Amino acid sequence: MTEIAEKIKALAEKYSSYTAENLSKLVKIKSLSMEEKEVQYELKRQMEEAGFDEVFIDGIGNVIGRIGNGKKILAIDGHMDTVDVGNLDNWSFDPFSGEIKDGFVHGRGTVDQEGGPAAFVTTGRILKELGFDKDLTIYFVGSVMEEDCDGLCWKYIIEEDKIKPDFAISTEPTNLNIYRGHRGRMEIHVHFKGLSSHGSAPERGKNAIYMAARAALEIEKLNERLATDEFLGKGSVTISEIISGSPSLCAVADYARIHLDRRLTWGETKLSAVKEIEDIVKDMDAKVEVLYYDGIAFTGNHYGMEKYYPTWKIPADHTAVTTGEEAFVKLFDKNPLVDKWTFSTNGIALNGMYGIPTIGFGPGNEVMAHAPDEKVKISDLVAASAFYAMYAYLI
Repeated sequence: MTEIAEKIKALAEKYSSYTAENLSKLVKIKSLSMEEKEVQYELKRQMEEAGFDEVFIDGIGNVIGRIGNGKKILAIDGHMDTVDVGNLDNWSFDPFSGEIKDGFVHGRGTVDQEGGPAAFVTTGRILKELGFDKDLTIYFVGSVMEEDCDGLCWKYIIEEDKIKPDFAISTEPTNLNIYRGHRGRMEIHVHFKGLSSHGSAPERGKNAIYMAARAALEIEKLNERLATDEFLGKGSVTISEIISGSPSLCAVADYARIHLDRRLTWGETKLSAVKEIEDIVKDMDAKVEVLYYDGIAFTGNHYGMEKYYPTWKIPADHTAVTTGEEAFVKLFDKNPLVDKWTFSTNGIALNGMYGIPTIGFGPGNEVMAHAPDEKVKISDLVAASAFYAMYAYLI
């Protein structure tokens, strides 16, 4: 395997400009969730140019490239949708320039998360050039709608495309570390029902805003006592929105709603998180609701799922992790850091919902995700393209 590792490294370096230029082409195409069509067709073109055995776009727009036809299946995933750019004044360059300069590719999506797919296109080219013939099928997936609903794309791939991998790699940014999990999350609404009265006589009514405010203070206290996991850290809950309604601004509010961003550590579940909120509002006229996502893909198809994204982690000694460590050492002659993401990824479906052993390894630092002046090191792209190829030989 030492000889293979050296060949992989040499080809990854040889194709460094190719990888950077492919990423630049992707970044120049704005690709918000449900609006990925153009970038998906560009990724498909790149896969075909790299010599993949098969490339297709599924019913909700995921681009799926295949190399090999073995019994064991490895999936390498990267989502192609990005968030918007925010305040342009915070950027020192055009977010969609895709400029290649000073050893970086610049622009929205370079880190979160088109750098991973650009790297795995090169991986495919490397594997084809080396005549990869292991008893393995590799699916390279440029997935959609992740920013709106983590894991929805993989729910579709597994349940509708009928592709269920034995192992998976997420190419979300890890700063070239190996990640083996992250906290889950939920989106929750709490609705409060009040009774309106004229604002000149508030005692005749029942103010829903006051109910929401009392609940909010208790939720702040709840955050302090949530469970902690040694690896994943502490669960959290915060209120990210409050709205209210009343017949007029001269009336007592008869409705209020708060939106909760709930992050779930190991052992916390949808049921336990909902019960915690229900206990807080049990003496109020209130309803706790876990939200549901129903998106319309650029293909025109509707697809949805509940906005409960399960916590996941795999053991440090699992084959998926140790294979990643072995690949890293063979390529880079040092030990990797094994860690976790702060944010959420498609791993919530791959492992959290379907139990597929999953690791993360991706170019770029996650602190750049959703941030202005987003950029990724070309050397990270090179390392990632080599890592995915080496992993395929070892798994």
